Amino acid sequence: MARWLRSLGGALLLLEVAAALSFLHHRYEEMVQALFRVQSQCPYVTRIYSIGRSVEGRHLYVLEFSDYPGIHEPLEPEFKYVGNMHGNEVLGRELLLQLSEFLCEEYRRGNERITHLIHDTRIHIMPSMNPDGYEVAAKQGPDSNGYLTGRNNANGVDLNRNFPDLNTFMYYSGEISGPNHHIPLPDNWKSQVEPETLAVIQWISSYNFVLSANLHGGAVVANYPYDKSQDQRFRSHRRTVNTPTPDDKLFQKLAKTYSYAHSWMHRGWNCGDYFADGITNGASWYSLSKGMQDFNYLYTNCFEITLELSCNKFPPEEDLERQWMANREALVAFIEEVHQGIKGMVSDENNNGIAGAVISVQGISHDITSGDTGDYFRLLLPGTYTVTASAEGYQPQTVTTTVGPAAASLVHFQLKQDVVRKSPERKASGTRTNNKALQKKVVPRATRRGTQR
Repeated sequence: MARWLRSLGGALLLLEVAAALSFLHHRYEEMVQALFRVQSQCPYVTRIYSIGRSVEGRHLYVLEFSDYPGIHEPLEPEFKYVGNMHGNEVLGRELLLQLSEFLCEEYRRGNERITHLIHDTRIHIMPSMNPDGYEVAAKQGPDSNGYLTGRNNANGVDLNRNFPDLNTFMYYSGEISGPNHHIPLPDNWKSQVEPETLAVIQWISSYNFVLSANLHGGAVVANYPYDKSQDQRFRSHRRTVNTPTPDDKLFQKLAKTYSYAHSWMHRGWNCGDYFADGITNGASWYSLSKGMQDFNYLYTNCFEITLELSCNKFPPEEDLERQWMANREALVAFIEEVHQGIKGMVSDENNNGIAGAVISVQGISHDITSGDTGDYFRLLLPGTYTVTASAEGYQPQTVTTTVGPAAASLVHFQLKQDVVRKSPERKASGTRTNNKALQKKVVPRATRRGTQR
């Protein structure tokens, strides 16, 4: 009887939460009101900030959830969701508004899972990266919306083909054992990107994001890097060449976390397409140049995947509740994936944090770096790893650690000052010169391939 009552109570709670949410399409002003309503309902664990403005001057708002809003707590990972990058792909926008209200409501109810998530994670939610494009699409409405109406920003640019092309540089540098992480931007990159893209690049450069998802529509599949294949010679048709990152198995696990927590994504057959387990390598689907998820992986510490969430890019309002129930658990479960692998502090002999220390994992040729306070986060699958921390002017330190399936393992590094110091100025200068030379040698080429991402 007690078990039955608990189950009944849980079901009633879910019904109450569902009833509290408004399953409507939100124009820009309504979206802003919804965000500020959540902030007013949960003022102690939320903050709203703008990362910049769109071409037409609309704020690119972010809602943050944290037990200390506005503050990075050492060893607490940063997570982000970005929606509505393509203005006419609107389900992600509405799901992120629903998620924001859900997190607030469940925190107020004392839900232990959500409380722990907010206390242990700094969550950033951007419902719309392309508010101008959305307004164009919304004027048409769900019934008569064209397949491309409102997709681009107000300057007619596809924002998911607008990031600096670091893949081309990476593929070229790979031939000479160059890096595939923290690749420098070309000198003239700011003149090549749109205001929305510029704002996002500056945003992800200011926060040490660990994990991210970019919400799209037009298919139902969890897509992971690389999006761009190395062979771009044949541009008259889609290329389908599997192009894995050094973290391919990890990315597959992250994608499966979402697809199997989703009500039907994992079944594979959706929208006339079949994807085993509901996931795909981006380039294996089709090659995409200058995309945001590859940029995150190649320029920052952030591991990002792209979520295609609905066959209908602009679903009718009567379908929003069903979509929310299908995605709710997946949205929460994916955030929880930020708490896996290893994390720790990199400090000197006086316990001062070392920013920019390089964390290398033997056997995985992709490094990450420590943040401003010296803390680092390295997503890894369960297993035993040999990990090295190194920083300019310090002796590197190597440890062997075992990663379990639950919370991240704590692995701290305390680096000793290197007595025999090579000329750091000359070494750093040489590195910059080589990187610039490579960037000039490999000129990124734009492409318009692809129909969804």
